[in-house]
This record gives sequence, C-alpha cells and structure tokens, in this order.
Amino acid sequence: MNAYLEIYITGLSRYLLGIYLVIFVIFGIITLFRDDDYYNNVVLYSGQNVCMFLFHFTAFLSMCFHTGDMKLMGFYVASQLLMIGIIVVARILYPYTDKLFTNNMCMLMSIGFVILTRLNYNKALKEFFIITISMMLSMGVPFIIRRFKHLHTFKWIYASIGIAILGTVLIAGTVTYGANISYSLGGITFQPSEIVKIVFVFFVAAGFVRARGIGEVLVTASIALVHILILVLSRDLGSALIFGVVYVIMVYVATGNFAYVAISGVVGVVGAAFAYKLFTHVQVRIMAWRDPWSTIDNTGYQITQSLFALSSGSTWGVGLMKGNPLKIPFVEDDFVFSAIVEEMGFVTGIALLGICLISFVRALIMAAGLRSMFYRLLAVGLASAYIFQVFLTVGGGVKFIPLTGVTLPFVSYGGSSALASILLFEVLAGVSLIAGDERDYYEKIDEKDSEDTEESE
Repeated sequence: MNAYLEIYITGLSRYLLGIYLVIFVIFGIITLFRDDDYYNNVVLYSGQNVCMFLFHFTAFLSMCFHTGDMKLMGFYVASQLLMIGIIVVARILYPYTDKLFTNNMCMLMSIGFVILTRLNYNKALKEFFIITISMMLSMGVPFIIRRFKHLHTFKWIYASIGIAILGTVLIAGTVTYGANISYSLGGITFQPSEIVKIVFVFFVAAGFVRARGIGEVLVTASIALVHILILVLSRDLGSALIFGVVYVIMVYVATGNFAYVAISGVVGVVGAAFAYKLFTHVQVRIMAWRDPWSTIDNTGYQITQSLFALSSGSTWGVGLMKGNPLKIPFVEDDFVFSAIVEEMGFVTGIALLGICLISFVRALIMAAGLRSMFYRLLAVGLASAYIFQVFLTVGGGVKFIPLTGVTLPFVSYGGSSALASILLFEVLAGVSLIAGDERDYYEKIDEKDSEDTEESE
C-alpha cells in the first residue's frame, strides 16, 4: 500500500510542482501591468503565496514518501514558517512596499530549500540558518533606504570600502578552486565580492547624482577599473565580468551616451583576451565549453554531466529523488539549475527563469518612474547585477557560455550569495518605498495646482 502511495504521490508531484510555478509566474506577470499598490493586487499576491506554500508542501511530501525520512517534514515545517514569517513581517513593517519582490524572493528560497534538501540535507540545513540570520540582519534595510536621505553623498566611502575589502581578500584570502575569492574569520568563510557588488552599485549611483559629464565618467570608470582589476588578479573573473557589465549599464542610463558602451565593450574584449592568455584555468574552461565531449573523462566531465541531466529532464522531469544530479561535480553550487530541470522538468526551469525575469522587469519599471537619479541608478544597477548573474549561472550550465563559477541567487548553496541576494532585494524594496513617496508627493502637488487653477477661475 505504501509503495503504491509513494508512486502515486511522486508521480503526481512531477506535474503539480510545475503547475504551481506557472500559476505563480502568471500572477506575477499580471501585476507588472497593474498599479503596484498592494491593495490593488491583494488577490494576485495572495494567490502567489498559496502557490508557494503548495509547491513547498508537495515537494517535501514527495521526498519524504520516497526516502521515508520524517526529519524532512520537520525541515519543511521550519522552512515554511520562515517564509511565512518573512511575508508577515514585511507586510507589518512595510505595508506600502512592493510585495512582488518579497514574494519572488520567498519562492526562489522555496525552490532552493527543495533542491538542496534533495542534493545534500546538511547543506540545506546550513543554508536555512544562514538565510534566517541574513533576513534578521537585513529587515531594517528598507527603513534605512527610506529614512536616510543622504546616502548619495557617501561616494568615496563606498569606493574605499569596496577596494579595501577586495584588496584584503587578494592579499590574505583563501584560494578556492583556483580563485582567491574567500576570506576566513573565526572559522567562518566569506566571499566578500558578493557584498562588495552591492556597495559598488551604490558608488556608481552616487557618482552621477550631481553631474554626468565626461569628468564624472572618467572618475567612476577609474574606480570601477580598480575594483575589476583586483578581481581579475584574484582570478574571480565571474565577479569581474558582473562588475564591468553593471558599470556599463549604469553609465548608459546616467548619460544616454552609447559611445561609452562601445568603448567599454572594446576594453572588455581586450581584457578578456589578456585573461585568456594569462590564466590557465580560463583556457581550460574555454576548451571544455567548445568541445566537452573530447575531454569527457577529464575537464569536460562537469559540463557533459550537466547536459545529460538537462536532456533527461523532459517537460515535467523524472521526479524528485528519481534522477542522478549528484553525478555532476559541485552540483549544488554551479549546476543547481541542471538538477532542477532533471528532476522537476523544463516547465519548472522556465518558470524559475520567469520569476527572475519578472523581478528584473519590475525593478526597471520602478526605476523608470523615479525622479531621483540616485535611486533610479540604484534600482537599475542592482537589477542588472541580479539578472546578469542569473544569465551567467544558467548560461554556463546549459553550455551557452563558458562556466564562470557564479551562483544562482537564492537557489544555489552559498552563505555569502544568500546574504548578498537578500540585501539586494531588501534595497529594492526600500527603493520601492521611495518610489511610492515620490508618487504621493507629486500627486499632492498636482492636486494643489488643480485646486489653485479652479480658485483662480
């Protein structure tokens, strides 16, 4: 009886997981075309929450029936309560913030908890505690963004912090997989570039608040280049690429001058050529990307196993606990998307990308409505950093681009990545409060002007 029930539940869950995510994405798309006020979208946001809770419950129920390990249900309860707590606290503390960011963040966390539990329960548990602590530390970020009106004046502080942290890692950091990207303190290992990425966006945004001429471009470009060069010397080329792309996008938004983009593109190509000649592990990754099959037993093993996982996933996947994602080395770090597609299907994988894209588009829509250049650039920069990191991770896993070693925000295993991703979304939530304040302020001005016009008539 139990065997038949297990087959029925795991088989049905293949379809339900994808369906829940598709409905979640549809609700998110609808909110993009409506007023972002929570009370105008309460049904849609509540519907997303229901889909998230059902997805989480169905996935853990399926894994529990398959393994017979009841501790998974205990972890399910704890992780579900965490996400409920995040949603409730956000609505209490910030009733007028954009709830789409919170919902998308929690949905991605849910997917991450599910796939990490399937791959490595101990790592899933560790990720849960890291995310819990990170949420507690970052809940005040929207308040800071909204109340502290002089954040744009700390340009050189942002630059100094970023360069100092990256420089410290370069000199005294720990080598991880050929790159000097982490730093250990008290037995805890950090990857500082994840946090510096956010500080870097603050620096560039502050650099173009008062003026956006050639002088400001040269100054910010010089400081940006220092960040990127330190990352290159640390062999953290994935982060260096993110920093470079984010800077170019922000400069274009600030100045509207496409020539800066073209010049940056040329510099980037030249830099990539030098990196290829300088670093052996870059050459290995390029060769593995071009023809992994010729070195399938060596350098091409990782990417070929990822492709095998993707090809076996089909529309709805083989089912949780039914695939072989553990054949992929470092699957929970660099190839978590491939594991998701193998066991939960292309529908789930595409829906996951849809959630990421909706978050990006929402941030751009919000930025377009902002009158403050600082907050506009902040939203664009953070959104660009987020979506480009998603592109690098997924693109590397599907062999669209060479591997870069960056993680999938909220989904991959990694404490520094989790903290940075949470901070990024909390800053965007704070900017959404600024957008609401601006909208209310100018609506009152328009109303007053209308009243004055009526009185004069």
